Amino acid sequence: MSSGAGKVYKVLVVDDSALMRKILVEILNQSPQLEVVDTAGDPYQAREKIKALSPDVITLDVEMPRMDGLTFLRNLMRLRPMPVVMISSLTEQGAAVTLDAMECGAVDFIAKPKIDLREGIEEKAQEIIDKVITAARIPHDKLLLKQQRLQTQHQKVAAGERPQPVFATTDKLIAVGASTGGLDAIRDLLDGLTMDLPGIVITQHIPGAFSRSFAERLDRRLPMKVEEAYDNAPITMGRVYIAPGEYHLEVVRTGAKYVCRLSETPPVNRHRPSVDVLFDSVVKAAGANAMAVLLTGMGKDGAAGLLRLHEAGAYTIAQDEASSVVWGMPGAAVKLNAADDVLPLEKIAASVKRWYAENPG
Repeated sequence: MSSGAGKVYKVLVVDDSALMRKILVEILNQSPQLEVVDTAGDPYQAREKIKALSPDVITLDVEMPRMDGLTFLRNLMRLRPMPVVMISSLTEQGAAVTLDAMECGAVDFIAKPKIDLREGIEEKAQEIIDKVITAARIPHDKLLLKQQRLQTQHQKVAAGERPQPVFATTDKLIAVGASTGGLDAIRDLLDGLTMDLPGIVITQHIPGAFSRSFAERLDRRLPMKVEEAYDNAPITMGRVYIAPGEYHLEVVRTGAKYVCRLSETPPVNRHRPSVDVLFDSVVKAAGANAMAVLLTGMGKDGAAGLLRLHEAGAYTIAQDEASSVVWGMPGAAVKLNAADDVLPLEKIAASVKRWYAENPG
């Protein structure tokens, strides 16, 4: 069947909380493109209802009785890959489990507020609807490709084998933006890079409770040092800086070095952190000394910023449609002619390294 705008997607809501099931049903049924066909209170009920109803997408609570959401997700992705949006708590433990879920095949997540569940979730109604529709539209072959990538992931650098970091500065700078599908794409991109590259600044649309866990997870798995950015952090070679959730990340030039600058100014393109905010700051701080990559993501955040970088003489890359989970942000950039190259994810790291080899300094 077509995945066009006229299709109505069948949703199964899986959550052990009757209140949460009720709220999600009310929100999702507001959209003419979504129909909640049923709910399930635990994974065993969910398994039977998936067989009977063949939903297009499911929302899945991370923490449930009888079988936890992560175990259920692993089984589901092994036996019947389908789009899954996780519902997780805004806690450190919830962040860790949700990132595990993304590595098991979930395509996105929605964070439950810590207090005032109904009001907090209802404030996110449009975001929830958008994420579920976006997940439902992901073609089956892309889900399978995601699973294949996850299965072939391996840790390149074992504990204790990390090379010593180089604390040198450089006039060059690498900026990356991503949203839906970006957690996997960022990891894959960084996995192909090396410590002899300029500092890398990254804005991924992510809640505040999740960004530190994401940075720590990358830091454990990659040769370069990865950290959550902090205000006035010096940007040095071989290091990666992840924008904290709820803060814009900008780059400023102070003397001979770049530093991170955080702000709580209003959201841009409905996001804080925003990729456009990062990219626009890189235009001012580095201009033609920068390169930028816009990865998979819903919406258009980062597209205009990538164009401004391109016009300033920076080298710009957009991820191609075939390898993107969602070709919203990079697709918008391509429509603006903002990208020097449109590349599959697996070829972007080589182009980053080639750019620096040809433009050292």
